[in-house]
Amino acid sequence: MIPNGVEDEEKWLAAGIAGLQQNAFYMHRALDSSNLKDALKYSAQMLSELRTSKLSPHKYYELYMRAFDELRKLEIFFKEESKRGCSIVDLYELVQHAGNILPRLYLLCTVGSVYIKSKEAPAKDILKDLVEMCRSIQHPLRGLFLRSYLSQVSRDKLPDIGSEYEGDADTAMDAVEFVLQNFTEMNKLWVRMQHQGPAREKEKREKERSELRDLVGKNLHVLSQIEGIDLDLYKDMVLPRVLEQVVNCKDEIAQGYLMDCIIQVFPDEYHLQTLETLLDACPQFQPSVDIKTVLARLMERLSNYAALSAEVLPEFFQVEAFTKLNNAIGKVIETQEDMPIAGVVTLYASLLTFTLHVHPDRLDYVDQILGACVQKLSGKGKLKDNKATKQIVALLSAPLGKYKDIDTVLKLSNYPHLMEYLDDATSKVMANVLVQNILKNKTCISTAEKVEALFELMKALIRDLGEDVNDELDEDDFKEEQNSVARLIQMLHNDDPEEMLKMICAVHKHILTGGPKRLPCTIPPLIFNSLKFVRQLHSHDENAPEDEASAMPEKFFQILNQIIEALSIVPVPELALKLYLECAEAANDSGLEPVAYEFFTQAYMLYEEEISDSKAQVTAIHLIIGTLQRTHIFGVENRDTLTHKATGYSAKLLKKPDQCRAVYACSHLFWVDDQDNIKDGERVLLCLKRALRIANAAQQMSTATRGSSGSVLLFIEILNKYLYFFEKGVSQINVASIQSLIELITTEMQSENTTADPAADTYFASTLRYIQFQKDKGGAVGEKFEPIRHQVIIK
Repeated sequence: MIPNGVEDEEKWLAAGIAGLQQNAFYMHRALDSSNLKDALKYSAQMLSELRTSKLSPHKYYELYMRAFDELRKLEIFFKEESKRGCSIVDLYELVQHAGNILPRLYLLCTVGSVYIKSKEAPAKDILKDLVEMCRSIQHPLRGLFLRSYLSQVSRDKLPDIGSEYEGDADTAMDAVEFVLQNFTEMNKLWVRMQHQGPAREKEKREKERSELRDLVGKNLHVLSQIEGIDLDLYKDMVLPRVLEQVVNCKDEIAQGYLMDCIIQVFPDEYHLQTLETLLDACPQFQPSVDIKTVLARLMERLSNYAALSAEVLPEFFQVEAFTKLNNAIGKVIETQEDMPIAGVVTLYASLLTFTLHVHPDRLDYVDQILGACVQKLSGKGKLKDNKATKQIVALLSAPLGKYKDIDTVLKLSNYPHLMEYLDDATSKVMANVLVQNILKNKTCISTAEKVEALFELMKALIRDLGEDVNDELDEDDFKEEQNSVARLIQMLHNDDPEEMLKMICAVHKHILTGGPKRLPCTIPPLIFNSLKFVRQLHSHDENAPEDEASAMPEKFFQILNQIIEALSIVPVPELALKLYLECAEAANDSGLEPVAYEFFTQAYMLYEEEISDSKAQVTAIHLIIGTLQRTHIFGVENRDTLTHKATGYSAKLLKKPDQCRAVYACSHLFWVDDQDNIKDGERVLLCLKRALRIANAAQQMSTATRGSSGSVLLFIEILNKYLYFFEKGVSQINVASIQSLIELITTEMQSENTTADPAADTYFASTLRYIQFQKDKGGAVGEKFEPIRHQVIIK
C-alpha cells in the first residue's frame, strides 16, 4: 500500500472506476454484436484495473464489486455462446492468452464456471485446475479477492453428494479438497498482509485485515454446507486440516477469528464429538489470542445444544464434556499467566452455565468451578476491576437462576468464599440479587443454620460498611434495600418453637451490626414475625397444660424485649413504644399477665423519659389507651395502676384540646363490651365530666386570648361519647346529662362570640340526625332516646 492520504486514494479509486467503466462500455458493445474477440480484449483491459496496489482494502472492494457485476454479464454471454455452438473447451483455452496474469485468471474462473455447468469435463478437474493456477497471484490483496471470486462462482458447482455435478464415490472428498485448498491459500495471503510495510503502520494493517476477514471465513461456511461431510469425514479430515492451518499460521487475528468461525458454522453435535481435538489446539495458539472468548462461545453453543432436548444429554456424558472443558480451561489459564482476572472469571462463568445445563444435578461440579475461581483469586484481595466484579456477579447469579432455591445455593461451600472478593458496592448488588431471588420464589428459610449462612452472604445490606458509602447512598435506594431485608425477615418460619427461637436469635445477632440507621428498618419486621409465630403457637397449645403452654412464649418475649432495647442506641422512642405495646397485646392474647404488664411498664417509662415532643406525646397516649382498652388479662390492681397512669398522662398534655380528647378516650378503658369485669360507669362518667371541664377551660382561654370563645367542636365530640355510652347502657349516663350538653352546645353556637366553624355545624347536625334516627327506630331503642329534645340550629 502507498499511503499518500485519503484524497489521493479517492483520486486513484475514481481513476480506476473510470477506466473500468470505459472498458466495460466497449465490452458491452462487443457483447451486443457477439464479437467474442473484442469482448475478451476489453474485459481483460477492464480487469487490469484490479492490478492496482494503491488502494486500501475498503476502496479496492468498491472497485472489485464493479468488476464483479460486469463479470456476471460476461458469464451470461459465455453461456449463450456455448449454446450457439461455440466450444467451451476452446473458450477455456482462449482466455488463457490474456496478456496479464490477473485479468487472465478472472476470465479463466468465469469461463470455468460455464465449463463446469456444461458438464463437458468433470467438475473436480476444472476446480483443481483453477485453484492451482490461482497460486500465480501472490500479492495478498489481489490474491484474496481473486480467490474470493473463485469461491463465489464455484460454490453452487461443487461435486457434492446429491449435486448435479456429483462424480464418483469420492466426490465429497473432491469438493472438500477444493475448498480446503482455497481456504489454506487465502489464509496464507491474509496473514502475509500483517508483515508488509513499516512497523509504525501495524494498527492500520490490523484494521485493514479485519475488514478482509470475511473473505477467508466464507470458505469455512461453504465447507459446512457440503452435504457429503459426515461426522467421520469431519473428524478425520476436515477439522484436523483446518486446525492445522489455524495453528501453523501463528497469527493472533487469524487464530481468534477462524476458531470463532469453526465454532459458529459447524453443527453442535460435531463440536461435541470432536471436543478434545478442538480443545487440544487452544494451548498452541499465540499468547495474545483472546482464547477466553473462543472457549466461552464454544461452551455457549454446547449449552444451547444441551438445552434444546434432554435426549442429547447422554452424548455429553459419553464424551465426558465437563472434564475436558474444565481441564482445557485450567491449561489455558496456566499457559496465559498474564490473562486478566476478568478473563479468568468469564471462562469459569461460561463453564458454569454449561454445567448447569448439562449436569444440573451435580452440585459438586458447580462447587468445583467456584472453588477453582476462588483459588485463582487467592491473595488478590477485594477486586477493583469493574469487568471482573460484574463477571463474578454473573457467576454467582447463575446457580440462583437455575435452581431458584436458596437452600441449594447455601450447600455450595465455595459460594461465600467467592463473594469475599467483591468490593462493598458489588457485594451489596449481589446481596440484593440473593434477597430478590428468595422473595420472587417465596422460599421459606427454616433453620438457624441457613439463617446464619444467608445473613453472612447478605451482610452488605445489613451492616454499615463505612461513612463514605453511607453518605453516597441515595436515600430512596437505602429504603428500598431495607424494605427488601424486611420482607426477607418475614420469610423465616419453622413450626418447631425451639428452632424458630434460634432463628430469631440468629437474625437478632446479625441485625445488631446494622448501626443506628438500619435498626429502625430491620427490628420491626423481626418483632412482627415473632409475634405472628407466638400467636400461632398459642392457638396450637390451648389444650396443653398451662405451664407447658406458657414456657415457650415467655422465652420469645424475653428475646423480643432485648431486641426492642437495642433501639435505644438510635434513639427512636416512638417506634420502641409502639413495639412494646404490640408485644404487650400479644402477651395478653397468650395469657401472660406479668409479661404484658412488663411491656406496658417499658412503654410508660419511654413515654415519661424519652418522648418530649407534644405531637409525639399525643400519638403515644392514644396508642397506649387503644392497646390498654384491648387487653383483658390484667387483675384489678394491675389494671387500675395502668389506667390511672394513662388518664394522668392524658390530663398533662400541653394543649387543652389534646388533653380533652385524650381524657374522653380514657373513658373506654372503664367500659369494654365483651368484658363483664370491665364495666365501671362511675369512672366513665368521671372521665367525660373531666373532659367537659377541660373543654370549658379551652373555651375560656380562647375568649381571654382572642376575644371569641372559639369552636364548639370539643363539646360535640364529648356529646357523641355520651350518646355512645348511653346507647351501651351505662346507667350513669342519663337523658338529663345529654340534654344539658345539647343545650350548652346550642347556646354556644347561637352566641355572637363563638367563632364560626362549618365543620362543627355539620358535625352537630349529623349528631342530632342520629338521635332522631334512633327515635324513629321505635321499640326499646326509640323509647330510650325519645326523652331527648333537640332542634337543628340554623345560623
